[in-house]
Amino acid sequence: MAVPFLYRAWVAASRVILPVAGRRSMAKLRRAEVTPERAREKLGHASQPRPEGQLIWFHAASVGESLSVLALIDRMGHALPQAHFLITSGTATSARLVGSRLPPRTGHQFAPLDAPGPLKRFLDHWRPDAALFVESELWPQMLRRTHARGTAMALINARLSQRSIESWQKRPALAGFLFGVFDLILTQNDAMARAMRTINAPADRVTPGINLKSMAGPLPQDEGTIAEAREALQGRPVWIASSTHPGEEKAVLEAHRQLLERIPELCLILAPRHPERGDEVAGLIASYGLTHGRRTRGDMPREEVYLADTLGELGTWYALSDIVFLGGSLHPIGGHNPYEVAQAGAMVLSGTHVANFAETYAEMEAEGAARLVAGTQDLAERVGDLLRNDIARASGLAAAKSYASGQTDKLDSITERLITALRLRGDSDA
Repeated sequence: MAVPFLYRAWVAASRVILPVAGRRSMAKLRRAEVTPERAREKLGHASQPRPEGQLIWFHAASVGESLSVLALIDRMGHALPQAHFLITSGTATSARLVGSRLPPRTGHQFAPLDAPGPLKRFLDHWRPDAALFVESELWPQMLRRTHARGTAMALINARLSQRSIESWQKRPALAGFLFGVFDLILTQNDAMARAMRTINAPADRVTPGINLKSMAGPLPQDEGTIAEAREALQGRPVWIASSTHPGEEKAVLEAHRQLLERIPELCLILAPRHPERGDEVAGLIASYGLTHGRRTRGDMPREEVYLADTLGELGTWYALSDIVFLGGSLHPIGGHNPYEVAQAGAMVLSGTHVANFAETYAEMEAEGAARLVAGTQDLAERVGDLLRNDIARASGLAAAKSYASGQTDKLDSITERLITALRLRGDSDA
């Protein structure tokens, strides 16, 4: 296949911009308190030795994509007991969160920059037997240079925006050159599989899969913090609003104010999607005349609202309530992962803007494990009904538990499909 001009141009450009891009990317990691040794991973300098034997590399962009593959790695690890795994991502946040949840025989490195030098150092050191790229994290040289070494490759959880699809359609030669490296392309749904075929991806290797974010492993829980929080709550009823975005906290706080008129002892645990907005959200809570405590101050949930303004503790807060409202859904943001809530043993409430998890919400709503709300008033009514109606709440919780356990077979199927397509099972693993 002829090498497209755009690819050759990018290779040349990457050589020129690498010194500046390298300094900037490492400086960004250093500002996030990443050690100098680990920051140098961006230039392809490994900070860990390569384990002996089979190595399977997963490359993701950021937090959500990285966390989405942990359950898959865990399943593949059980199916391939001699294999080792490597996750690469680009952000300090993803490194911290993934690092605390790594499955057995799995390591993390920062992804090398898409330039010849860093990629050569990375690939020379790690020598992956297979490479799996997550969603739309498609760096041209990373794909082609990995493929050139004879590495089996897959694109999993494939998802492209409409703008990206239209852009690829205008560049069929480049699309074919890059997507042709994959032995298997697993999309999030049927619609994305059809879209991938329109952009010159190899049609015989494109197949609908599942949204891996709906299969992410259980969120970590801190039993000591849970016990301390329960002692502070002293049996008070609790509901949770998590992963909220600007504008959504107003709806949540107004709903909570209405609920307090009927259930004065009720506590709301509010966990904004971006904890750095903590001061802004705290000011908003005060403007509603509600008392509040903050996790970043070391408080426990004793007031009317508890602001959980930290990263990596959602699983702990989910353990405190049967009812969780997921943000990113009252406005057209696309929604967030309801499966994490179901795994934690809680029922999901969400706004109607859930395009990123449309199939998951449709299944959960049909089974009674999730309910969609239209706005402030609807949210207050739904939460109030569930708090007062033990039978309805128990039914929803049972449905959530059933849904979570029912996803196991789907993940096993995806695991086997990948192992077969990437030729990962040797005679000793059979």
